[in-house]
Amino acid sequence: MGRRLRAAMTGAAATAAMTLVTGCGPLSLAIDDSTGHSAENAGPVTVAFGGDVHFEGQIRARLDADPRTALGPVAKQLSAADLAMVNLETAVTTGGTPAPKQFVFRTPPTAFTALEAAGVDVATMANNHGMDYGETGLRDSLAAAKQAKFPVVGIGNNAAEAYRPWGTVVGATKVGVIGATQVLDDNLIEAWTATDAKPGLASAKNAQRLVQEVQRARKDYDVLIVNLHWGQELNKCATDAQKQLADQLITAGADAVIGSHAHVLQAGGYLKGKYVHYGLGNFVFYNSGPTTGQTGVLTLTFTPPAGHKRESGAKVTKSHWAPAFINGGIPQPLTGAEAQQARTQWEGLRSCANVTANPA
Repeated sequence: MGRRLRAAMTGAAATAAMTLVTGCGPLSLAIDDSTGHSAENAGPVTVAFGGDVHFEGQIRARLDADPRTALGPVAKQLSAADLAMVNLETAVTTGGTPAPKQFVFRTPPTAFTALEAAGVDVATMANNHGMDYGETGLRDSLAAAKQAKFPVVGIGNNAAEAYRPWGTVVGATKVGVIGATQVLDDNLIEAWTATDAKPGLASAKNAQRLVQEVQRARKDYDVLIVNLHWGQELNKCATDAQKQLADQLITAGADAVIGSHAHVLQAGGYLKGKYVHYGLGNFVFYNSGPTTGQTGVLTLTFTPPAGHKRESGAKVTKSHWAPAFINGGIPQPLTGAEAQQARTQWEGLRSCANVTANPA
């Protein structure tokens, strides 16, 4: 989506029914992958990432006025990449019953219009607000995404759907994305976690299940990304739980692990030759204090190794952090000295994380 030509797929079938998306509706397209595609045919792909998005407060007014411009100037940065992804931290519903928690978020289906217009191609909804309006709200979210033909990951009518990767083809390169959350209110863990018989979220608290899904998906995609909701609110340092899970997922075959939740920026960099960003912070969000307003767009260039099978994974051959600051609920890209200062501060966050500035 994002007005970029692509073929989109879900699941890991050897011969998949693909969807060619042109901005004018889907076209069914059968692509035979039974030959065991090699990364030899795959080229570099750029993927842009933003953090937490909802449409509460003053952002709702922007959404209601014109969803096509709701995300403001940051849309240019998102649209510049081959693909773009955010964490949609809200239920997409007008019904349901509010969950017994302090903050509950919901938005109308025009949220998907806003994301697509800004160049976003896929969103994870596996987070501690994805079921703020219960199973009714979850089913409404799934229905709204289907109606909008907008891909979401991390939620589903059962566990298989919730953990299932969303996939797309950029050129000859197949990209897969998995979403999951390590953050759930203690009193809601059971009710919100998807099972074989119940709708819900993909839970990263079940690390073994998530690792298995990554291992399974590794052989089906040239580039494999895991987007997580994790970390401790207002803590700029990666927690031990984050570090442990990042290591497990990289070892299992993820080429990048990207996260959010803390409402502040956390470190990004290389781990075991792959890329981990522990926290992208708020993005389109009403909370915009001196630290919670710090945000940006992370763009990674993934290059599959020529002549190797998918099991080898792709390398992140370039990473770029474009700092921004939230004003009026939306990220305003920084330039000049302000951008350089913000980038230096962001690089300093690696002092309390297990990632480095360079692969080596």
